[in-house]
Amino acid sequence: MLKQLQVTPAINLLQNVHLIIFVGIQATGKSTFYVENFFFSHIRISLDLLSSRVREKKFIETCFDTKSQFVVDNTNTTPQSRERYIIKGKEHNYKITGYYFSSKLEGALERNRHRKGERRIPEEGIRAFHNRLILPSYAEGFDELFYVKISDGRFVVDKWKDDR
Repeated sequence: MLKQLQVTPAINLLQNVHLIIFVGIQATGKSTFYVENFFFSHIRISLDLLSSRVREKKFIETCFDTKSQFVVDNTNTTPQSRERYIIKGKEHNYKITGYYFSSKLEGALERNRHRKGERRIPEEGIRAFHNRLILPSYAEGFDELFYVKISDGRFVVDKWKDDR
């Protein structure tokens, strides 16, 4: 007699597909953190690279269509800017993880001063993003949140505490 196989529903398999949203002002290490931690496992979606929301949307749709894991490497400083990714991610059964990059203004300005060429951002732009930064929260729909800071030239990642 043949044994009956237990089949895992496809929805359970999809829950392992990962959407990561970076949150933080410019020059806080987001892109470097991506390279060090997700380069070989997640596609990078960045307005710096794609130059328009139309292109970004097409790349994200392709990620969803192909069940690809990806990182949104933008500033995402407000709940409204993060909402578009979270809603779509939930619709496609992705696990949504946020990484907040400690956004101390003076540290970001100092790191920016060492950037060269187009990577260097006008100081007033960094200040403007800092002024509108709203910390992420689980209430937005994140499944996981982490706090990232730079200490002695290295990234330190901690689990999120809602009292930050």
